[in-house]
Amino acid sequence: MVDILGGRHLVTRKGAAVEAEAALQNKVVALYFAAARCGPSRDFTQLLCDFYTALVAEARRPAPFEVVFVSADDSSQEMLNFMRELHGTWLALPFHDPYRHELRKRYNVTAIPKLVIVKQNGEVITNKGRKQIRERGLACFQDWAEAADIFQNLCG
Repeated sequence: MVDILGGRHLVTRKGAAVEAEAALQNKVVALYFAAARCGPSRDFTQLLCDFYTALVAEARRPAPFEVVFVSADDSSQEMLNFMRELHGTWLALPFHDPYRHELRKRYNVTAIPKLVIVKQNGEVITNKGRKQIRERGLACFQDWAEAADIFQNLCG
């Protein structure tokens, strides 16, 4: 993830800035393209929040997983409200960062919500993260971690 978000800052739902490289190093990263005005986005966000909480926030040994929200909202206020209302403790690309649009093009996002699971170098593991979470729940994370060679990265 250092490759595609390197040098950028991400924000928490409380508005704090964090360095992308430090926050995403040696993690499976889910790029979450969504918007508050979209009913399916709002519905899936709750499921993603539960998934993230079980894997990371409440786990005895937190999984090497991070969600980066890439907003398709109409304003920064709409984005922040959506994050505060429904999101987990994950990160987001700032609303005013034009890179949001480049990521949508790079990952061929034509409809929202979309959850793209990527390796550290930005290569796609799956662009069907939403479907996989709905169908397989937490079990899909192991496949993503293996595809990302994340455990190898943690050891050496």
